Amino acid sequence: MRTVRDKALVLDANILIRAVLGPRVRNLIIENADRVRFFVPRACVADARKYLPTILLDRQIDPAPALELLEAVLRHVHELDDEWLADTEKSARERMRSRDEADWPVLAASMVLACPIWTQDADFFGVGVTTWSTEHVANFFGSPV
Repeated sequence: MRTVRDKALVLDANILIRAVLGPRVRNLIIENADRVRFFVPRACVADARKYLPTILLDRQIDPAPALELLEAVLRHVHELDDEWLADTEKSARERMRSRDEADWPVLAASMVLACPIWTQDADFFGVGVTTWSTEHVANFFGSPV
């Protein structure tokens, strides 16, 4: 039986963005990084860095502090190069073809690491891996929802 000590989760880009925009996801990552290994494909980090400024500027908020907060969150996760996922890229792309194929690195990471994806994105449903929403992660860690 697996315990929380040997647990791993792959983070989708939307989880990184939520970790910056609010304390709930950020606290789940930071408070549990010593007992759970969080992984994120480099492509998701690039997406978060790309989309956070747009989201915040639309809200008339300076993105600089948010990008610093993203870097602080990233200190608690293991970033994966696409090259590390290359052996599963073809299979992951095929599974994501009818959804959002650009999400292949997240699926590939989940396949390579044999662990669930933490996401709020329904595109991963039905592609052969377990997905956890923030509510599931919070319940697993015993945090209030």
